[in-house]
Amino acid sequence: MKLWIKWIRDVKQSIGQLIAFVLVVAVGAFFYAGLVTLSDTLGAYTKVYFKEHNLSDLNVYYSQLSKQDVAGLSQIEGINKIEGRYSFDATQAFEDTKAAVKIHSIPANNQINTPTMIEGSIPSRKREILLDSHYAKEHRFQVGDPMTISVNDKNVTFTISGLGENVEYAKKNEIQDHKTYGVAYMAEETIPEIAGGFYYNEILIDAEEGYDVDRLGRSIEAQSEELPYVNRISKERTFSYSQLQQTIHNNQLMGRVIPLVLFMIEAVILFLTMSRIIDSQRNQVGIMKALGIKNGNIMLHYMGYPVLVGITGSILGCIIAAGVFIPLVTASNARSYSLPGITFSLSVFSVLPPILFSSAFGILACYLSGKAILRERAAQAMRPKPPKKMKKLLIENIPGIWSRISYSYKLIWRNIFLNKQKALASSVGVVASTVLLITAFGTQTSLQKVADQIEEVHTYDLRVDYTNGAAPDPLQLPAGIKSSYGLSALPVEFIKGDRNEKATLIVTEKENSLLHFFDEDDNRIVLEDDGVLVPKSYADSYKIAEGDMIRIKFTGPEFADQSVEMKVSQLSTQYSNPSFYCTTAYLESFGMDYKPTSLLVEVDSASDLASVRHGFEQDQRVDTIADQSDLKEHAQYILKQNRFVFFLFIICAVILSFGAIYTISSINMYERDRELATLKVLGYPRHKINRLIFFENIILTTFAVLVALPISGYMYSLIVKALSSSHQQIPDQLNLFVISVSVLLAFLLTVLSNLLLRRKVSQIHMIESLKRIE
Repeated sequence: MKLWIKWIRDVKQSIGQLIAFVLVVAVGAFFYAGLVTLSDTLGAYTKVYFKEHNLSDLNVYYSQLSKQDVAGLSQIEGINKIEGRYSFDATQAFEDTKAAVKIHSIPANNQINTPTMIEGSIPSRKREILLDSHYAKEHRFQVGDPMTISVNDKNVTFTISGLGENVEYAKKNEIQDHKTYGVAYMAEETIPEIAGGFYYNEILIDAEEGYDVDRLGRSIEAQSEELPYVNRISKERTFSYSQLQQTIHNNQLMGRVIPLVLFMIEAVILFLTMSRIIDSQRNQVGIMKALGIKNGNIMLHYMGYPVLVGITGSILGCIIAAGVFIPLVTASNARSYSLPGITFSLSVFSVLPPILFSSAFGILACYLSGKAILRERAAQAMRPKPPKKMKKLLIENIPGIWSRISYSYKLIWRNIFLNKQKALASSVGVVASTVLLITAFGTQTSLQKVADQIEEVHTYDLRVDYTNGAAPDPLQLPAGIKSSYGLSALPVEFIKGDRNEKATLIVTEKENSLLHFFDEDDNRIVLEDDGVLVPKSYADSYKIAEGDMIRIKFTGPEFADQSVEMKVSQLSTQYSNPSFYCTTAYLESFGMDYKPTSLLVEVDSASDLASVRHGFEQDQRVDTIADQSDLKEHAQYILKQNRFVFFLFIICAVILSFGAIYTISSINMYERDRELATLKVLGYPRHKINRLIFFENIILTTFAVLVALPISGYMYSLIVKALSSSHQQIPDQLNLFVISVSVLLAFLLTVLSNLLLRRKVSQIHMIESLKRIE
């Protein structure tokens, strides 16, 4: 009971350090609970969601396929279920915009890619349609409403039978745009009216459990020699599935690494604190030993402090995660994916791993710092600890320098080198927080660069996409156009050795001045007629250099899977949606006909933009129209999706830095209270003593910052590499400005900690401190 009372008194005496420790542990628990909840919930949900709605393992595309053809393909080994469907692109016009709608037929007995019904029913009659619920919400559609779409130059009116979401469109596009892009499913009875006859152009494959999907794809292609086979894509290569899996993987990795690093920093700081507490209570430890209290009980008495810190910090971190991280994640996930019914909530068990980890680190730190004194005899422990011996500093041996240094600065340097281990350990928290700050600011700057480049590359006022089979006619363009250039985005497959990847080849005129390209040094480059311009993201992933030959397979039906060897003329830095580019002349050199499907337009003046856009909207051949506002929306989406992570990193770095500096400074002041009390007795004014502590912390922060700089560069490069892929390039924006801002913030945190420590200096009791040994 007496030990319990003493423990409470010790906690009260170091309440400031306790709060600082609790905050450090809370940061680790906050990240652990939030990231683990996100990755585990997303992983568990998608696993059940994909299985319950039977996401297709393989999609195979044809120009035309009959029911009998589908039945024949169903006999191929490895196929569990097979469904045919007809898919096409349509448009829908509104007052202020024009939307693209992807429409699929759905069989009466649908078993693959089954929809989640939000309201209404699956279409079962001619001209009934099941509409994407997010698209319906954007345009205020309800069950029973008519919906008119434009397809093949004619308008078709459907009746909305239901609203839902489909497993194959968990993510529609890069910015998850529900306003200008929607998905719908119609009954098979409507196919003849749309296609001019009943046939399919796509089959969905549910493979047998454990069967090799790539092998199955090759078997289907071999069996389709007599059929108008176009292309195939496995589940893993679909945009929606791959994006989800990448998100889950990244969150799981961060959920393991970040909390572990924070708990290790907590262990280092706690080791110093427990060493100070136990050293300062040597005589009390000796008295307890003399009274017959066992070493194990004394150790358990001191271990209560880190356990209290671990439990309190973990609970606080999880509570904050539930109130801050989870709502932000929920909102971010709703913007990024269409996952009906998913909810993020912290499990009660989420608090257990942080408690166990932080308490285990703390108990170990307590054991390592207390085992030496417990080995001493009671009489020896009750004696004062002999003072440390210190050799001369190197600077003392340099004539004329040490003598010119003021007494205050001599005290600072001697104290730092007398407690080198604690000085190094005190820098750990500052190093970690500086790394976090530099990484956070660098990543945010990189994302800003990605967003800015979107508008730097695309300088057109309007992009006009035409329906399939249509092409822009230069003689029928609206008035008010300054310049216009044709463009085609061709679906291709990039092949390198035994690796292949879906990509886009954009063909345009060499003179096109509305598209700008840049090399890795941000210098302008232009298209040439002697090769293809390759994105640097692909070049980095596949080790491609200028002058190399690459194989491009054209997957569009008009090219019949023709493959060509293209020369790499230049490498282009494209951060978002990277594509291959070549001129019309270079494409025609392979005997391929160029037919533009889009038009990039520059208007004479801003006042002409509305009239030019209206003129294109009257053209029945126009599919979609995009302008600069669409580009800005894409850029802002990139920043919005990552903004909350940036702020969390900054806040956590601030807490970590403050906790480390405040705690170590408190320890330092407690250990030097006799020295500081002596200075007060000798007449040192309070502001000089504060300045003494302040400059010492500034020196330690400077050392920590110098150590953190190379570590930050390495950590930042790892994050850039992890976020980059062949489909996305993250620029290296770790420049002097980013580093300067991060370093300045680290020093400001040091100043803040020192201001809060001024109270402790004024509370030093001179007589008690000087007579403590007695």
